[in-house]
Amino acid sequence: MDLFGTAGVRGRVEERVTPELALAVGRAVAAEARARESERGGSPEDPPRVVLARDGRVSGPAIAAAMEAGLASGGATVSRAGRLPTPALAHASRGRYGVMLTASHNPPSDNGIKLFRDGVEFDRDLERAIEARVDAEEPPAAWDAWTEPDRVDVLHDYLDDVRGYAAGFEVDGDGAGNALDGLRVAVDCGNGMSAPATPAVLRELGATAVTLNGNVDGHFPGRGSKPTPETLRDLRAFVADANEGVDEPGRDGEGFAFGIGHDGDADRIVVVDADGEVVHEDTVLAILAERYVRASDAGDPVVVTTPNASGRIDERVRAAGGRVERVRLGALHEGIAAVRAAAEPAADGDAGDDTEVVFAAEPWKHVHTAFGGWIDGVCSAAVIAVLVASEGLESLREPIAERPYRKVSVDCPDGRKEPVMARLTDRLPAAFPDATVDTDHGVRLEFPDASWTLVRPSGTEPYVRVYAESDAVDELVEEVREVVASAVAEAES
Repeated sequence: MDLFGTAGVRGRVEERVTPELALAVGRAVAAEARARESERGGSPEDPPRVVLARDGRVSGPAIAAAMEAGLASGGATVSRAGRLPTPALAHASRGRYGVMLTASHNPPSDNGIKLFRDGVEFDRDLERAIEARVDAEEPPAAWDAWTEPDRVDVLHDYLDDVRGYAAGFEVDGDGAGNALDGLRVAVDCGNGMSAPATPAVLRELGATAVTLNGNVDGHFPGRGSKPTPETLRDLRAFVADANEGVDEPGRDGEGFAFGIGHDGDADRIVVVDADGEVVHEDTVLAILAERYVRASDAGDPVVVTTPNASGRIDERVRAAGGRVERVRLGALHEGIAAVRAAAEPAADGDAGDDTEVVFAAEPWKHVHTAFGGWIDGVCSAAVIAVLVASEGLESLREPIAERPYRKVSVDCPDGRKEPVMARLTDRLPAAFPDATVDTDHGVRLEFPDASWTLVRPSGTEPYVRVYAESDAVDELVEEVREVVASAVAEAES
C-alpha cells in the first residue's frame, strides 16, 4: 500500500481521506507506538500519549472523531488539542506522538493526516510500518486497554516559545528585544490556522500586524489556500497601495515594511516586499540560511535543503563559512537526521567533527533547528520580521544573486520514468561536460558561473521535471529539455 506521499496523506474526504481511513490509521499508529514503547521497556499500564489536532476544514470534526476512535481503541491515550497550526501540534508532540489532520494548501474538499513523534515528522520506516498495519487491518486492542481522551491547551505555550525565540534572535550579536516596535506588517492568513498565531506573535513583539482573511473558515472564502503570486494579489495590492508616496514604508504609522502570506495550516510562508512583489522563495531561504550560518559557533555549520533549491543558497552559505547538503523533497527531517548521524562521535569517545545543522528548508518551508525539528511558518514570520526591522528587506536581499529561474514539465508515463532517468544519468553529463554532476536526487548539474539545472521524475504526475536557474535560463532550459525529450522518445520506442 502506498499511503504516504511527500507530506503525509492527502486527498478528497469522500474518496481517500475518509473517516474509515482515519480510524484505520489511528489504530495502526496506536499499535505501532505501543510496540515501540514496549521495546524501550515501557509499561503496559502507561499507554503512549498522542496529541490530536486539526485545521479549520469543514471535514475536520468528522475525521478527528474517527481518528480519536482508532487511537483509543488501539490503546493510545488521546489528548484533544482542537484547532491548531501544524507547527503548534508539532511543538506539542515533543516527548510524545502527534497527529495533525490537515491538507495544508489543498482545496477545501481535501483533508490529510500528518504524523509526528517527539517534534519530528515520521520517517520512511515509521510510515511503512503504519502502511503495513493499515494494509493488514490492525485489530483493536483488548477491551480493557481502550482509553479515555483528555483535553490540552497547547497554543499559548507554542506562541510564547516562538515569541521568546524570535526576541532572542541574534542581530549583530545582540538579542532583538523590542526591535519590532513601530514596524507595520500586513499578514494574509488565507482563512487558515495562522490567524490565531502569526498576528499575535508579531504584536507581542511590538509590531502592528494588519490582517487580511484573518478568520478561520474551512471553505477558504478569501482566496485559495496555497499562497502564490496569483492568490496573494489582494495582499500585494494592499501593501503596494498603502506604500504609495510613503518615504519609509512600515514605520511611523504609514504603509507596511513587508507582507506575509500563509497556507491553510501555517507551515508555509510567502514574503511580499514593499512594492507588493513576491520575494522569490529561494531568496528568503538564502537570507535565513546565511544568517544562521554566520550566527553559529560550530566548526562545520550545515544547511539542509532540496535538489530544486537555488544555487544562490549555496553561494551565501559558502560565503558565511558553511556547507549545503541536499535531500529529497518532503524529507528535510530525514536529511537533518542523516547529517547528525554522520557527525556522531566515534566509538572511542573522540569529539567528532563539530558538525551542526543550523537550518533546513525547501522552498516556502523552513525548519529552525535551534527552535524545533518541524517546518514552521509562524516562527519564520517572527524571525524575518526581526531581521527586516533591524536591517530592512532590501538590504537583506542586496548580496543575493537573483538569476532567472524556470521550471518546465516533459510528458513521461510513470512506467517509463525509471529507464528515462537511467539514460539521463549518462546523457546529461555528456551534453554538459563543464558541469559538476550530482545524481543523488535526479540529475543536478552545476556550472562554473553558478547556473544550475535539475532533472527529476515527478512523484505524483506523469512528467519529468526540468528546473533551471541561469542568466540565460531560456537557452539552458531548451537544451536540457531536448535531451530529456530524446530520452523519453527512445524509452517509448
